[in-house]
Amino acid sequence: MLELKEVSKTYGTTAALEKLSLVLEPQKTTVLIGPSGCGKSTLLRLMIGLITPDSGSVFLNGKAITSNNAPEIRQEIGYVIQDGGLFPHLTAKENVVLMARFLGWDPNRIAKRVAELAELVQLPMSGLDRFPAQLSGGQRQRVSLMRGLMLDPEVLLLDEPLGALDPIIRSELQGDLRRIFQTLNKTAVLVTHDLGEAGFFGDLIVLLRSGRIVQKGSLEDLMHHPADPFVTRFINAQRSPVESLGGKLP
Repeated sequence: MLELKEVSKTYGTTAALEKLSLVLEPQKTTVLIGPSGCGKSTLLRLMIGLITPDSGSVFLNGKAITSNNAPEIRQEIGYVIQDGGLFPHLTAKENVVLMARFLGWDPNRIAKRVAELAELVQLPMSGLDRFPAQLSGGQRQRVSLMRGLMLDPEVLLLDEPLGALDPIIRSELQGDLRRIFQTLNKTAVLVTHDLGEAGFFGDLIVLLRSGRIVQKGSLEDLMHHPADPFVTRFINAQRSPVESLGGKLP
């Protein structure tokens, strides 16, 4: 279980997070949503130990994540970012297996895992011999997802993984990604600014504003039982694009 207790983070005079607490339900998908600068990506980077909180703590299965143990704990957490974040000088396969090779996995074990993941994300094996620049945006995201899942982590964090894709590819990947979440039954945290995407993926939606949680619950909870006038304003601002993508909101 991933848990954040009273975490805060400040950059200069700007408070990115203000004493925020959150428990992520195991084997469920939590979506972090909110306007730009609300703290979504900062929260995700705290979860994986890329940055440390100014106060409070982040726990994985009851163990606090610190700067000393973060490299080890990251092996239990997959991380997928926008546009893949792949190393351009490595082939797709080399990107996927980088950590497994570093950890000394047997070549047969690596080959078996790569084949499993390629089938899971529906990427042809021939694509793994290409460099990132030779792949489409959708293919790069599939490779990035393979890399994030390579070590079979307990938790998968995704920072706007579909944000840079054109609408058709994005729609295809949304369906594939939800299928993958349902197949693997992993604890997943997805950052998005898109309300329709949040409703599509989220077992729990967490709406943030100015480094604080405004409301958490289902899309229906946010729509029909808003905890704050901001919740209604945020939903109404996205109502037209959401309806154009997925029909009318309930």
